[in-house]
Amino acid sequence: GRSPPPLAALSQVLRLERSRRTGVVFPLQKLARCLAPGADTARFRLFQPGLAALQRAEALFRSGRDHAIDYVSSAVRMDHAPPPALPEVCFIGRSNVGKSSLIRALFSLSPEVEVRVSKTLGHTKKMNFFKVGKYFTLVDMPGYGYRAPQDFVEMVEAYLQERHNLKRTFLLVDGVVGLQKTDHIAVEMLEEFGIPYVMVLTKIDRASRGLLLKNVLEIQEFVKEKTQGCFPQLFLVSSLEFSGVHLLRCFVAHVTGNLPTVEAS
Repeated sequence: GRSPPPLAALSQVLRLERSRRTGVVFPLQKLARCLAPGADTARFRLFQPGLAALQRAEALFRSGRDHAIDYVSSAVRMDHAPPPALPEVCFIGRSNVGKSSLIRALFSLSPEVEVRVSKTLGHTKKMNFFKVGKYFTLVDMPGYGYRAPQDFVEMVEAYLQERHNLKRTFLLVDGVVGLQKTDHIAVEMLEEFGIPYVMVLTKIDRASRGLLLKNVLEIQEFVKEKTQGCFPQLFLVSSLEFSGVHLLRCFVAHVTGNLPTVEAS
């Protein structure tokens, strides 16, 4: 299979000098340093796992002889979905938000896992299920917004309402443009069904620090004032530079109950 890209493994990240290492593992904390003195940074560091937790999470995302990571199946309707045997997380977002690229980055230490990244926008028309050993399932949901399948809302609504093993939904938002009208539709759906979710800002390598900080502060405010089910800390990621990918793996492990000894410290 393909060899994993640089910085896909923690061992490579740990060799970086300290400031750069923080930027890769905790990009939101690094951004918090740009805030005015005395600003409240609590929401920048709610989930702050130590090295042991990050390593445990990395092991879950690395396939091995006794730990298979497989694409299981695709489903257009709920009755085609695999049985809800394991804790599950799902990833949703606008069609060109970089969802498949992020899932590929999460699974980059298991190059045999085939995540289809489309050159044409809005390619994911089905729910794609990936099974991570006997630990959890990750679902790549169809993109919404521009050229999304007409039945997207019905499919996703049915999934969110019926999937009782769903532990957390990851709502991907473009870090360059921030929350869009279509994102608000997804937020309203998650809020209406009482689904716990978390917002992930993608493509942070394409935004200047000032723009990124502006978007982060605006979205944090929105989460605080207008949402009930959203985790107060945002997650920042770059699938290209691997910023935030290690932390996101760790949060997935945490919400699926696979970090037994390591709480967010």
